[in-house]
Amino acid sequence: MTPSVYALTPSETINIRVYREVSPSVVNITTTTLIRDFFSVYPRKGAGSGTIIDASGYILTNYHVIEDATEIMVTLHDGSRYKASFVGADPENDIAIIKIKPDRPLKPVRLGDSDGLQVGQEVFAIGNPFGLNSTLTRGIISALGRPLTTESGMVIENVIQTDAPINPGNSGGPLLNTSGEMIGINTAIFTPSGGSVGIGFAIPVNTAKELIPELIRYGRVRRPWFGITGLPLWKELSEALRLPVDSGILVSQVDPDGPAAEAGIRGGGIPVEISGTVVYLGGDIIVEVNGEKVASLKDIKRAVRGKREGELVDVKIVRGAGEVLTLKLRVRLKS
Repeated sequence: MTPSVYALTPSETINIRVYREVSPSVVNITTTTLIRDFFSVYPRKGAGSGTIIDASGYILTNYHVIEDATEIMVTLHDGSRYKASFVGADPENDIAIIKIKPDRPLKPVRLGDSDGLQVGQEVFAIGNPFGLNSTLTRGIISALGRPLTTESGMVIENVIQTDAPINPGNSGGPLLNTSGEMIGINTAIFTPSGGSVGIGFAIPVNTAKELIPELIRYGRVRRPWFGITGLPLWKELSEALRLPVDSGILVSQVDPDGPAAEAGIRGGGIPVEISGTVVYLGGDIIVEVNGEKVASLKDIKRAVRGKREGELVDVKIVRGAGEVLTLKLRVRLKS
């Protein structure tokens, strides 16, 4: 009996094109980690996915896929296997780079732009869920700008939420648009049952694009450093301490060799205990950095994210009984 032949729908044509174009750029990653208990040391196997980003063998994946691995093996789309070396990682964004030495040039994925994404946009995930190599799933972007708390307690900002089925083993693989461009790194699922329930998360590719050059060059990410310890203020605390403002960062101590000290920011000198932590009162209160209001140390990090070594940023402070000053802080990078 002759099989029926029918024309592909536009949607099917897109599915096939994206898979054929991108699947050669997606790899399977297996790891060995040595686990120590009271009695012995034994190996534990792990698995995930990765994406080729350079023809010479650089591969982008999640940090949690290769964390603490003593051996990393990469299997390409054609079944060939290579031992990989660790290049660099940024645990804060759950991103890592590994490298293999292939015997031929590889096909890298095309990196897209994650800044212009819209809820409802169709997306694809390619990876190795449950060890099933080169699996394609499809869905939409179901939300944008989500914060995602990692297992280590770090919060990744502006994560993409998708209902494209993502399962264990997909971590580190690409989230793609209908043009076959990588727009995210699949990193986690919300799963009360242990499997996909239609809520997956991906790190925006623009975050990775900012970090990749530093990870390859330095093995880590160098970030702007203020050189302060401080306490976020809230209304009741400000009233109790009789401070002139009820929001901002009360500077407790300033590293004498840090950028804040160089800019003229002052710490406190009166030790008090607040919620079990010793804080020094009398220091400056940082209320704005680079034109953005700050209410936490995380806000300060966000305000100077992406600044280059030596670049000047404005820091607005409140000093003493209410004197408002704007100081120039010269950015210094520190890993």
